[in-house]
Amino acid sequence: MTLSRRVLITGSAQGLGREMALHLAAPGTLLLLHYGTSNEAAQSLVSAAGDLGARAVALQADLAEPRERERLMERVIAETGSLQVLINNAGLYLPLPLLEITAAQWKTTMEVTCGAVHHITQMATPLLRKGAPARVINLGDSGNDRIVSRPQATPYHIAKLGVNVLTRSYARALGPDGITVNQISPGIMENSIDGPEAPIPAGRRGAYSDLLAAMDYLLSPAADYVSGTNLVVSGGWNR
Repeated sequence: MTLSRRVLITGSAQGLGREMALHLAAPGTLLLLHYGTSNEAAQSLVSAAGDLGARAVALQADLAEPRERERLMERVIAETGSLQVLINNAGLYLPLPLLEITAAQWKTTMEVTCGAVHHITQMATPLLRKGAPARVINLGDSGNDRIVSRPQATPYHIAKLGVNVLTRSYARALGPDGITVNQISPGIMENSIDGPEAPIPAGRRGAYSDLLAAMDYLLSPAADYVSGTNLVVSGGWNR
């Protein structure tokens, strides 16, 4: 098989990450599928992607630990010498009140949701340069473009603010190399743990297909000149 697109997706075993992987699975595609603890789901995804004609490899790593992130990228480098697409999808949402969050939970949430986005993008840069024109897509949150009180799941929201800053910063840093860096920010989705605090203007929760359409655009030639953008997909909610 001649590989025409090499893709790394973090947090790919379940939910949106899995849907993105299956959407991109096609003959000529190498899918490097990171997962944390869901080994059975990851292996199922590898099989499903293979049925669609892609070559898929499941790669386990605890993204809260820098050494684990380094080990993940060592395995990525062993599988391929270049990347055309990096999707930083992994995040940790703990729906706990601010006064109940432990120091360990705070640290883990920040590392998985924000720290890993920086570290993995940084380590993947040489591969993305070799695969240029290349794309980086980070998963944000529909409210991460402004500072407001977040008494619930506070470290997650702070981390997503950081992802917004990282997206803009990496867009400037990697633009000269032919690499675009953008963010897709979902609102209340079909798999969201919490319900909306206010009605969703669009009258429904977001579907995976809504986010996949945004991903398709950012990966398409039509978005060659789009970088540093936060594409909010929330049906008007949280705006």
